[in-house]
Amino acid sequence: MKLDRTNKIRAGLLIAALILVSRLFVIQIVDDKYKIDASNNSMVHAVIYPTRGIIYDRNGKILVGNKVAYDMLVTPKEVGEFDTLALCEILEITPEFLREKMDGYYRDRRKIGYRSVTMLTHLPPEIFMKFAEVSYKFPGFRGQARNIRDYPYNAGGNLLGYISEVSADDIRRHPETYKAGDYIGKTGIEATCEEYLKGEKGYQIYLRDSRNRIESRYKDGEMDKEAIPGKDIVTTIDAELQHYGQELMQNKVGSLVAIEPSTGEILTLVSSPGIDVEMLADIGKYYRQIASDPYKPMFNRAVQSAYPPGSVFKLVNGLIGLQEGVLTPDTHYPCSMGYHFGRSKLGCHAHRSPIDLQESIMMSCNAYYCYVLRNILENEKYSSIAEAMDTWNRYVKSFGFGRKLGSDFPSELGGTIPDSRYYDSVYGKGRWKATTVISLSIGQGEIGCTPLHLANLCATMANRGYYYIPHLIRGTDEVSIDPKYYRKQYTLVDTAYFPVMVEGMYRAVNSGYSSGGTATVAAVEGLDICGKTGTAQNPLGDDNSVFICFAPKDDPKIAVAAYVEHGSFGARWAAPIASLLVEKYLNGEISESRRPLETRVLEGNLLDKVNTR
Repeated sequence: MKLDRTNKIRAGLLIAALILVSRLFVIQIVDDKYKIDASNNSMVHAVIYPTRGIIYDRNGKILVGNKVAYDMLVTPKEVGEFDTLALCEILEITPEFLREKMDGYYRDRRKIGYRSVTMLTHLPPEIFMKFAEVSYKFPGFRGQARNIRDYPYNAGGNLLGYISEVSADDIRRHPETYKAGDYIGKTGIEATCEEYLKGEKGYQIYLRDSRNRIESRYKDGEMDKEAIPGKDIVTTIDAELQHYGQELMQNKVGSLVAIEPSTGEILTLVSSPGIDVEMLADIGKYYRQIASDPYKPMFNRAVQSAYPPGSVFKLVNGLIGLQEGVLTPDTHYPCSMGYHFGRSKLGCHAHRSPIDLQESIMMSCNAYYCYVLRNILENEKYSSIAEAMDTWNRYVKSFGFGRKLGSDFPSELGGTIPDSRYYDSVYGKGRWKATTVISLSIGQGEIGCTPLHLANLCATMANRGYYYIPHLIRGTDEVSIDPKYYRKQYTLVDTAYFPVMVEGMYRAVNSGYSSGGTATVAAVEGLDICGKTGTAQNPLGDDNSVFICFAPKDDPKIAVAAYVEHGSFGARWAAPIASLLVEKYLNGEISESRRPLETRVLEGNLLDKVNTR
């Protein structure tokens, strides 16, 4: 019995040994992958960076392409004696810079190991070639060509975004994808589409000798891996229109956004002042200059500024009033230079009185919408003003306000729409009333929204009651987009109520100068532009100029929102800018009669009105 047990143990040990030997045979002889991994100290993996995907506009024009740039790499373990001053002269750097770099590599020698690190980027071709001729004199130093971004159009750095070397945080979050020295999309479309644009790195494997010198290709390149280029992206942007929008907003602070109402595709997205595309390819060189600019060009106002919408918000309140049954198209309200309540007054400009709903849009009457909001909040069908306020809040949010729209652009802001809980926290429960929040009637008070929200409102008006979520990327065979971008998003207001408001917008633009319409400056013969002006109060200086418009009235092709800080009345700057953009898109050129207006806008400079402290 004892013998049988011993034999069993021996047999088990023999089987285990055979399994172990066979596994070692596979690892060391058959499967090269393990041999390569175990021999890293005797091998050099030279990274091959893929070509980053090209970014196209909606018409096939290149917004972002590629061109060749040169980097200087150092493998500290291979650096021998060299002429420091000669290298500095060739690379056009100072000895102090080189000494600082080499000291850093020495301190981090254990972490770096046999890897190569990037010492200089974006070397001019002439410097690269000068170094290549004498590179044998500088062991451990080598040049490497790679692709960097090229920008045929000034389509705005805030829209396109930039790429830069990965940070420690990027590596920590994506350890399998990025290594030190790699590049990643940081902002804009470059960040949104990083997974498609980046491609997949390749490598070539070289053997080292006993003195750590590169000796030969491993297995004649059999185990090398080719880089896989990034996928190309087709955007919804119109390159020519985006460029024109950049010109219109030059020397102004604000934003200009255009959407195709029938699809939700963003045609232009301008933030001004913005980052010049000439700086994007070498953002590291200009980063400090950009970051310290008092006009904050890195701040994308189109999706990150929470502005008061001003009088364009009257469209929303009017529609809610119609839906709630407290307003009809024939309802007339008086205006005596404003709305008077108690000893207070919310002012308005001079115009005829009383007026009906369409005229209230055409003339942008403040008093009219004070009556409308008060009737919404004091509606007897609600048990309290708090309940009515929360119903109003739900209506407003159905237009996309007070939340992120869900666009594919990074860092989108949700904005703010107040509710009863907010006012209870400020004034106490039951201690506020309709007149306490009367400024909401004209888009002031606690309302905050982005220019993208306003462009989306305009698209909703153009579609008579629904919108598509605004987006920048088009779906292709290689790049898929979320199905949500194809679905109609209806508001809580019946679509039957929209035509009367649209008619008011049409009259605001096309009724002639003596009509009292506030947007007649935006009229373009034959385009049937429908628009609404806004003048948003600004505690830091002149009022902000706001305007939304779409065209044509029937079967609209474009919806625009222009927001100009310190631009005064909506008709002063925002309306001309938006209408010029519409005219350029639909007609391809600006008519002779409107050239003086275009010149005024292009030459206009409002930067001195902005408080940069």
